[in-house]
Amino acid sequence: MNYNNAQFEKAFGKFEQLDESTLPEFCFCGRSNVGKSSLINKVLGRKSIARVSSKPGKTVTINFYKVDNIRLVDLPGYGYAKVNDAEKQRWSELMEGYFKSNRNIKMVFSLIDMRHPATDFDLWMLDFLSQMGLPYTVVLTKSDKLNKTETQNRLTLIKEELGDFAKDAEIIPFTVNNFDGADKIRKIIEGVDF
Repeated sequence: MNYNNAQFEKAFGKFEQLDESTLPEFCFCGRSNVGKSSLINKVLGRKSIARVSSKPGKTVTINFYKVDNIRLVDLPGYGYAKVNDAEKQRWSELMEGYFKSNRNIKMVFSLIDMRHPATDFDLWMLDFLSQMGLPYTVVLTKSDKLNKTETQNRLTLIKEELGDFAKDAEIIPFTVNNFDGADKIRKIIEGVDF
């Protein structure tokens, strides 16, 4: 797969606007400010194809990126408290509509900040994906913020925190400072049968 061919396609703010799912889709979800855009940029080998913001809650649309014969999908961050109820409702309808509309979803990469315990929102998302029968991989972002001992401790603890959700899921530590995590994500994408 030639990631240099990656291009931003479209962004949708409402479920009704979504185009038909015509290619295999690989989704990235996680709470606001977990580093989805930075991760997508690293996986695609581009500096700013996905917009990175220091303020949480900035991705309010579903963003589609095309690479050869697949799409990467950047989903809006969840769990950001400083949005009004109408915006939370719009987000909920958008996400639920996306996942329940018979799309060709091949893998969901569920991002969790490695520095902190998994939140109720993280567990809710994994439960939702499990109930929907969607395959997922857990990606632990910001692993560069921890030293080796802290990293090992968090890897042990996260499995306890996730409980049954960690049993069959691959767990990948990720940092933008090297290509190890991004390379593992690429291998998962390229190893899926379309």
